[in-house]
Amino acid sequence: MDVDVIIPLYKPDKGLFSLLDLLDRQTVPVHQIILMNTEEKYFEQLIYGNRELERHRNVRVYHLSKWEFDHGKTRRRGVQKSQAEIFVMMTQDAVPADPYLLERLTARLTRDEKVAVAYARQLPKKDCDILERFTRQFNYPAESRIKSAEDLEELGVKTYMCSNVCAAYRRDVYEELGGFVRHTIFNEDMIYAACAIRSGYRVAYEAEACVYHSHAYTNGQLFRRNFDLGVSQVDHPEVFAGISSEKEGRKLVREATAYLREQRRQKEIPHFYMQCVCKYAGYLLGRHYHNLPRGLVLRFTNNREYWR
Repeated sequence: MDVDVIIPLYKPDKGLFSLLDLLDRQTVPVHQIILMNTEEKYFEQLIYGNRELERHRNVRVYHLSKWEFDHGKTRRRGVQKSQAEIFVMMTQDAVPADPYLLERLTARLTRDEKVAVAYARQLPKKDCDILERFTRQFNYPAESRIKSAEDLEELGVKTYMCSNVCAAYRRDVYEELGGFVRHTIFNEDMIYAACAIRSGYRVAYEAEACVYHSHAYTNGQLFRRNFDLGVSQVDHPEVFAGISSEKEGRKLVREATAYLREQRRQKEIPHFYMQCVCKYAGYLLGRHYHNLPRGLVLRFTNNREYWR
């Protein structure tokens, strides 16, 4: 069974070559690596005078302008370049933890026809702080789980949790469901997962399939990221209407506070609470963006191209 990997790029650095090397070493061979690069000039700067890319014969590069980029449409275009029965979406900053990533990520898709998509566990990188480490553990625990419509009462919005940082899709189901939404500011992965679950399919979280992926966002970046999150939920009521995200946020605050106390890191708690204020303020404003002047929307968003 062929497996392709599709990676949107923007201002890639030399870490891309390391990612390509790690994908070459996977126990499941990658048929094609499809790079959907935004702004050709940045890619040309990376490969100028560098022959690293020549070692990877299965790489295909497609360029688009920044104004063409959309989280849903760009990934749709990447899938259209592939004919593989299973394709894997990744981001350029995701690092496979071992050679078994693709094997473990795709195994359930090949044996369970009701599983539409499987996503990987995200482990914190070595340089991330204690709060980001806890958040990774909170969102990506050590136990695998298969999620279906029956889990909505227990898990709420987390039933639809799925991350294109690293996720594998069955093409036949993808085509049946109509693929990724064509225009979205954020959350194309969760929107697709919700569509799959509402159609009777399941979403698999594969805790044994691991990538290193974490961030050190500033408060301003957290605000803008969560503003876009709020916008995406309002713009897609077919997915998010009637399902509260605040419940999960309150749970994170409680458990993170308890964790910091257990670790004798109480001095981190005010910083954590300020992060939460920024995230929630951004989220609430995003949920009410229709009532904001366009100038403020453009200041608050992390994705100005979405509003053009």
